[in-house]
Amino acid sequence: MEHAIRPWGEYFVLENNLKYKVKRIVVKPGGRLSYQYHYHRSEVWTIVSGEALITLNGIEKIYKIGEVAIIPLKAKHRIHNLGSEDLVFIEVQWGNSFEEDDIVRIEDDYDRA
Repeated sequence: MEHAIRPWGEYFVLENNLKYKVKRIVVKPGGRLSYQYHYHRSEVWTIVSGEALITLNGIEKIYKIGEVAIIPLKAKHRIHNLGSEDLVFIEVQWGNSFEEDDIVRIEDDYDRA
């Protein structure tokens, strides 16, 4: 199983094939992913633990356990853990590429390009 550590937390790839990729993503308290978009994939996020502040095309909304955010192709998005415990969500990606280089960062707390 692929596993990666990031400044905001970590992720585990649960399944990866030509049609879709599934990740379990853990965001540390106070952590947030970059504000970003993708040219080659859409995503669906399902919150399974904690509470998330999700920004989608500039609109912020709180998501709780069991709630789902749909991230269309090229939509600007970010997730932020405002809580004091880990935020865990399942990300399902679909499209024609699932590579990490399909991340276009608009804003990043950790100065990544």
